[in-house]
Amino acid sequence: MATAGLWRLRRPLAAAFSSAAAAGSGRPEQLTIRRQERGVRNIILNNPRKRNALSLSMLQSLREDLLHDAKSKELRVIVISAEGPVFCSGHDLKELSSEDDVKHHSQVFEMCAEVMTLIQKLPVPVIAKVNGLATAAGCQLVASCDIAVASEKSQFATPGVNIGLFCSTPAVALGRSLPRKVALEMLFTGEPLSAHEALMHGLVSKVVPEDKLEEETMKISQKICASSKSVLALGKATFYRQMTQDLDTAYKMTTQVMVDNLTLRDGQEGIEAFIQKRKPVWSHSREEKK
Repeated sequence: MATAGLWRLRRPLAAAFSSAAAAGSGRPEQLTIRRQERGVRNIILNNPRKRNALSLSMLQSLREDLLHDAKSKELRVIVISAEGPVFCSGHDLKELSSEDDVKHHSQVFEMCAEVMTLIQKLPVPVIAKVNGLATAAGCQLVASCDIAVASEKSQFATPGVNIGLFCSTPAVALGRSLPRKVALEMLFTGEPLSAHEALMHGLVSKVVPEDKLEEETMKISQKICASSKSVLALGKATFYRQMTQDLDTAYKMTTQVMVDNLTLRDGQEGIEAFIQKRKPVWSHSREEKK
């Protein structure tokens, strides 16, 4: 955990978390921007004036961008990034005030849970490209992604306890990404993890200098694009499924998946290409080899 110099971090962390309540209510034309090129879909959180807060509208826009033509063979990987110095400050606190009724509060948290679980259900890997603060539900978003690449200046925190709203839903993702005691210290104190601490504890996959963030993220994305989409989809779904099972059940299930994988056209194509010492030609199809 961060120790020396933490007092210097409290002010920007508080500002990031509370910015949605402090900022004006105007809505930008596009809360998220979706671009796709050569198999890589970039989804950019695009409300930096409100620190990319996960308002209900932002969550709905993110959900739409994630689901758009998700089964297309042209889509191979999704990268989530953000405009501005804050990756995501969490929920829009204006939406959580007493001025809104319980029904609206429920809609916000239910939509957030749907988006977070959707990320792991998608048939393609989802990468968080983080360059700045990720707090509360923003930290939850990073933890929910399959891979996370962060710049050295990035920080991660769940400071809800400091404003009287414990980060219970972010705790679901954190508790599945971090050792229990590390997650609980974050949740109980609200103190941030540095990028290197996040890497050490498994919240992110890689930490790179800010000027190398795009390059490293694209390197991972291109490596993913070189593989069969159908095989990756099967592997991703199986990984998350077996994580909830006991050891014997997991091995029984994954044994059958390995057999099923061999029946796929791309499963046989990969093996044949290896034996013949050539580059595989993927169909990206779930069809079985005839």
